[in-house]
Amino acid sequence: MKIAGKNIVITGGASGIGKALAERVHAEGAKSITVADLQEGPLEQVAKSVNGLAVPCNVAKEADIQNVVAKSEEAFGPIDIFVSNAGIARHGWEETPNDVWQLNWDIHVMAHVYAARAVVDKMIANGGGYLVNTASAAGLLSQVDSATYATTKHAAVAFAETLSIRYGDKGVRVSVLCPQQVRTAMTENNLQGVASVDGTMEPEELADCVVKTMDEEKFLILPHPQVREYMQRKAGDYDRWLKGMRKLRDAYVK
Repeated sequence: MKIAGKNIVITGGASGIGKALAERVHAEGAKSITVADLQEGPLEQVAKSVNGLAVPCNVAKEADIQNVVAKSEEAFGPIDIFVSNAGIARHGWEETPNDVWQLNWDIHVMAHVYAARAVVDKMIANGGGYLVNTASAAGLLSQVDSATYATTKHAAVAFAETLSIRYGDKGVRVSVLCPQQVRTAMTENNLQGVASVDGTMEPEELADCVVKTMDEEKFLILPHPQVREYMQRKAGDYDRWLKGMRKLRDAYVK
């Protein structure tokens, strides 16, 4: 799908990946850009820089996402592309309190569910659309230092797969964004972490990859191409891959 002339919504749009995507699709000639985030001050600045609309939003609340959709439609008309991008870094293991697990689940999984509920039927009625859901390479591989992150990002990938299976023949294209480490506020205190094994990418580089992959309408958006090889190793010999992940854990997790 070409970006030019499209009405686009981006959650998590105040900084990092979301901000870079807003700037990139603006450069591509998007008709309108609605950015949503909890960070109202930075959000307004991003919206102003792309001649767009800022809508405060907590993606863990379905009513907030419905409000973003309503405000965007009121201002610009039907939504062509919805980028469900917001994410958090609240790491933990099985002993981590339930509220942390729930927060990961709400933001990394249910936010995508709420977005799909809000826009898919309308996209089909309007002849098609595009969903881009941000997950992580951790959703295809794993995360050696966080069960909360790995588990919910796997679920995010799985949900995107089901969307593509269900709606791919009805005009709704789906892509899932699965980067390794990107230089954002979430990673600024852990630039030497395990996700940086293949380097830390700038958000602007990632945005270029997103636009290119959308143009090709491919499901997996892999800004770090090594991830595909790691997936193949995982599928080829699961036990050997797990052994390698334990070695990686020992090298990076203190």
